[in-house]
Amino acid sequence: MTPFDFCCPTRIVFGPGRVAETGALTASLAVRRALVVSDPGIVRAGHTGRCVALLQAAGLEAHVFDAVQENPTTLEVEAGVRVARDFTPDVLLAVGGGSSMDCCKGINFLYSCGGQMQDYWGVGKATGPLLPMVAVPTTAGTGSEAQSFALISDATTHAKMACGDKRAAFRLAILDPELTLTQPPRVTALTGIDAVAHTIETLVCKKRNQISMAFSREAWRLLSQGLPRVLDDPTDLIARAWVQQGACLAGLAIENSMLGAAHALANPLTATYGVVHGEAVGVMLPHVVAHNASRSRGAQRAYEELSQEILPTDWADPAAGCLELERFLSDLARKANLASTLEALGVERDRLPALAADAARQWTGSFNPVEMSEDDYLRIYQAAYAGDAL
Repeated sequence: MTPFDFCCPTRIVFGPGRVAETGALTASLAVRRALVVSDPGIVRAGHTGRCVALLQAAGLEAHVFDAVQENPTTLEVEAGVRVARDFTPDVLLAVGGGSSMDCCKGINFLYSCGGQMQDYWGVGKATGPLLPMVAVPTTAGTGSEAQSFALISDATTHAKMACGDKRAAFRLAILDPELTLTQPPRVTALTGIDAVAHTIETLVCKKRNQISMAFSREAWRLLSQGLPRVLDDPTDLIARAWVQQGACLAGLAIENSMLGAAHALANPLTATYGVVHGEAVGVMLPHVVAHNASRSRGAQRAYEELSQEILPTDWADPAAGCLELERFLSDLARKANLASTLEALGVERDRLPALAADAARQWTGSFNPVEMSEDDYLRIYQAAYAGDAL
């Protein structure tokens, strides 16, 4: 029996066209001045301007900070805080993907509590109440709208800092699958595979519990069926909705459990080579599944359960189901035209030991169902270098 402490502070509103309610729903929080945090691509797509117009129509003043970049750093957070201090908002609204949502949380930490982003690395470091926040995701992947963590990179050391506090959860998340129709195919693939990784890692991690596993399983059902359809037909709104819901549920699973070795292996690739997170985790995930399945009966059974969703079969040996899951993950990356090896990502073989040392220092790896050593990380990197079996 696994104890858990479940609380969902985020009101989640879902449905096609629901973005039209952004102004009224935000105004219902009894606020007047909204700082909208977004990025240039989302501004060009028109989503940011639409949300600003909706806020203004509801009687709110709105100001935009749109300097968010992919994998936001302390520099973007600090720039956003300067804008916030000039505008003095009483609510923050993130319009965009995980980067905008994470940067929004980071701005809230510093604007509300002061200090530097490094002060909030870890859990429960907020020194006072934070402003209410609203999320309008335009991608389907990180599930940041359902999490109280901000992932911010240190601009100097490139360390990816997980800054979490229950007060940093969004008060409201508005999920409109129509917004995801504007995602370019590559972004759709990268964010979708990240969501798949969240689903798989939360299901087997050491902090899993009955609540998180329920979210993980339903997220997998939606993502495993929806993402291949979206990759085949980006205009398929039903499949887009499944992927968006699955990503959000996977975010709720993370919020109530944790991740594992695939993310520990992916983070150094992003920090060292600038590999986009979704591509990095997509390369590593099949190898982590193989590693865990060969060393943990519990993980093997969970992976076999997931394989039933993609190919219902009465496996005589659960290991066969795990192999089917590995194949599905590898095929998904190929279908999306993403790299399948570290070599294809431009990683040098002689850098693998240094990457393994960095992976061994990542917090998420401590929650992997199998204890991980630096040598384990190195072996997995070596297998992923040319796509070899473990």
